[in-house]
Amino acid sequence: MSKRVGIFISGGGSNMRALVQDMTGDHPARPAVVVSNNEDSGGVGWARQQGIATEVIDHRPFGKDRPAFEAAITAALAPYDLDIICLAGFMRVLTAGFVTPWEGRMLNIHPSLLPKYKGLNTHARALEAGDTEHGCTSHLVTPALDDGPILGQARVPVKAGDTPEILAERVLIQEHKLYPAVLRRFASGNTTPVML
Repeated sequence: MSKRVGIFISGGGSNMRALVQDMTGDHPARPAVVVSNNEDSGGVGWARQQGIATEVIDHRPFGKDRPAFEAAITAALAPYDLDIICLAGFMRVLTAGFVTPWEGRMLNIHPSLLPKYKGLNTHARALEAGDTEHGCTSHLVTPALDDGPILGQARVPVKAGDTPEILAERVLIQEHKLYPAVLRRFASGNTTPVML
């Protein structure tokens, strides 16, 4: 029986596409729904073209009431009977109230070699620190931001003349390899970290 995966996005959803395109053949999971807080995100349109169910819950009407926004997400998820959630560029911080029931079943991809550079602007921060390598991390989500057990990392060299944008592109190529590999292993019940 395939695991049912919900993928959360806010933008173009390139990591979501990488996950979906890998969930074929003997993969132990299948995409059940793509969730976004942005109706206009390119990823929502792409998912619909693939025949994948989508749910859009705009965070703006909820103002600063995160629990109400998350309650709306939870209600939208109910019919899909999900086994795993993959955060793939979902640009809303989820509270412990949402994360805790999913702990051990929610994955994220983050553009740094955690525990370095939690939060935003990771590429600029790596350059400012003079790092010689940078990369991305997939991890289990806990209520603490960009924390939780590491399920995989991919490393890239930092090169002379790199800008945050150039470095981001190099890291994103690895994200598209790492996240599908991690999900495939995780959905089969194996939490041994994937190192690329």
